[in-house]
Amino acid sequence: MHVIIATDGSQQSLRATRYLRSFADSEAITSVGIVAVLSPLAAVPFAGDATSEKNEAAEVSFRDAAKQATREAAALLEGWGPKVTTHVRSGNPATEIVRAAKAKKAGLIVIASQSSRAEAVLMGSVAHKVLNHATCPVLVVRPGAKNKRK
Repeated sequence: MHVIIATDGSQQSLRATRYLRSFADSEAITSVGIVAVLSPLAAVPFAGDATSEKNEAAEVSFRDAAKQATREAAALLEGWGPKVTTHVRSGNPATEIVRAAKAKKAGLIVIASQSSRAEAVLMGSVAHKVLNHATCPVLVVRPGAKNKRK
C-alpha cells in the first residue's frame, strides 16, 4: 500500500508522521510519498513590491521551505522500511493532496488537523476538504490536549 503524508512544515504535521510510524506495519506499507503544497496565493507579493526579482526570490524561498518540510518529515521515517519520496506541488493544498493520492493509487492519506472547529466552519480547513474529497481512507491527526492555565 502507498501512503501519502501531507506536510506544511508545522510541528503538528511532523507529529502526524511520527504517529503513523508508531502504529502502522512497515511491511504492509510499500511506499510513502510526503507532499508539501505551495499555494499560489502565498507567493503573491503586495502591490507595492511587484518587481519580478522579488517575485522570483519569494517563489524560491517558499519552494525551499516546502522542500525542507518534506525532508524533515522523511527524516522521521529513516530506517522504518518503506521507500520514501518527497514532492512539492503547487495549487490548492486540499486539491493537490487528493490528486497526489489518486495519482499514486494511495491506500491512505495522513494529514494533521490544525484548526479549531470554529475556524473550520468559517474558513474551511485543508484536512476537512481532504477528508471529504479523498477516494481512500484519511487519517486526521488532531493536536494534543492543551495545558490549562491555573
